[in-house]
Amino acid sequence: MHQVKITPIASPARSPWSGKAFVLAIALLMAFNQPTNRLLAQDATTPQKSTESSAAETQPKAQEPDSPPVTIFNHFKDERLWISGQVNIIFQDNLPFHSPYAGTNSFRGRAAYKTSMVGTLYLGYQLPKIGPLHSELIYDEETAGGRGLSEAFGLAGFTNLDVVRNPSLGPTPYAARYSVHETIALSKEEVDQERGPFAFASKVPVRRIELRLGKMGLPDFFDLNAISSDSHLQFMNWTDDNNGAWDYAADTRGYTTAGVAEYDDRNWSFRYALAAMPVIANGIDLDWAISRAHGQNFEYELRKSLLPKHKGVARALFFANNAHMGNYREAVQAFLNHTDLTPDITKHEHIGALKYGFGLNAEQEVMRDLRLSGRFGWNEGQQESFAYTEVDQTFEVAGDYAGTGWHRPLDKVGLAVVSNAIKRDHQNYLKNSGLGFLLGDGRLNYGRENIVETYYTVHTWRGLFYSVDVQHIQNPGYNRDRGPAWVSSVRAHVDF
Repeated sequence: MHQVKITPIASPARSPWSGKAFVLAIALLMAFNQPTNRLLAQDATTPQKSTESSAAETQPKAQEPDSPPVTIFNHFKDERLWISGQVNIIFQDNLPFHSPYAGTNSFRGRAAYKTSMVGTLYLGYQLPKIGPLHSELIYDEETAGGRGLSEAFGLAGFTNLDVVRNPSLGPTPYAARYSVHETIALSKEEVDQERGPFAFASKVPVRRIELRLGKMGLPDFFDLNAISSDSHLQFMNWTDDNNGAWDYAADTRGYTTAGVAEYDDRNWSFRYALAAMPVIANGIDLDWAISRAHGQNFEYELRKSLLPKHKGVARALFFANNAHMGNYREAVQAFLNHTDLTPDITKHEHIGALKYGFGLNAEQEVMRDLRLSGRFGWNEGQQESFAYTEVDQTFEVAGDYAGTGWHRPLDKVGLAVVSNAIKRDHQNYLKNSGLGFLLGDGRLNYGRENIVETYYTVHTWRGLFYSVDVQHIQNPGYNRDRGPAWVSSVRAHVDF
């Protein structure tokens, strides 16, 4: 999930299972308890990704008739109405680690444990086709409760994507997504499509234009990766599930208002998004002055394998954000000139400042049960980290292996290694006691933040999954004086 620039609050957050959060849970149960004679269970082996922030939800793909069901309730097949949902609960704890000092935004060296919960109700409706035009309406209601370790401060690659770093938002249900989705057919030939909460048709034209307008999470459609995009059945770390250097437009919870245009062909796609940026770094309010504050995203996707008879995909992403952002070099210079008592990025903001970068993303099926993936990301690093996390460069390799060999085909084991870095101006800012919206130990002995994460996910019954996960973080917050940190997790996930 996403995070906000705040001072840690000492009073405990409300329980994620209290108050209005129950309303959403009850609605989920009532919505799916409907008989039908046209049903199809769905499979969670290839998840659809959401935001982190926002809560990255999984909606399983269609199963063959003899495959085990992986949702609690059977789902409609080829119906205009879409109803589904999920609940994801993560318990995390960290062992005490070497910490000779700590600052306002440090990952704390003492032992601690926290729990998060995210529940989502997905609703949608397909309108009747009008010539080549196919229209869909999307609405998702969500609740997010609990907290992250150290209030989700102190790590560029934080350990739980489901966490919202503003506990004052509480578990009150909110509208996570609402949008219109239009598909314009450019060919008569059709191909199968896996139905999910963001696309309801079971068949689509080979060549088509897709348009979306409304509230959404950009990672629902950009930087997707079948191996490392889903905090509900796969990895949990922010920079394992998303490209850490992609400072994508989003509010605190990971959502924005955007328009997306996409062209799809047989083996390739190109998509573009124009999205609203937050008013302040990682803030809950969006800036509606789109002419001066917006995020632009471009992605090319090529569906071509390096190995015969196996699937492979490569993606290239470019982004350019304009917003009221500060400049690290100016903040440090003002401190060294004794203009500012401490470096303060918020005193050196510029209207329409430009932050840009790119990302590469590839996945390759190696054999029936083994898949590998990789990501590389870079941004210019002089302007303030503004929306996702404090990473200027990242490199990740990951893989997963299905449990077919031990007669558990829906089980998975995964391993990922990610290395994050920041540029010299960003380093100097933190070294001189500057605070970002996420990092700030008071000093900095710089080193790359290196993370190793592994998990095992077990399928127990229908839509119920459990996972164990371990993360090792070297140089937490890019600080060689602190750590290494160990974080262990237990996760329960339900697909309704």
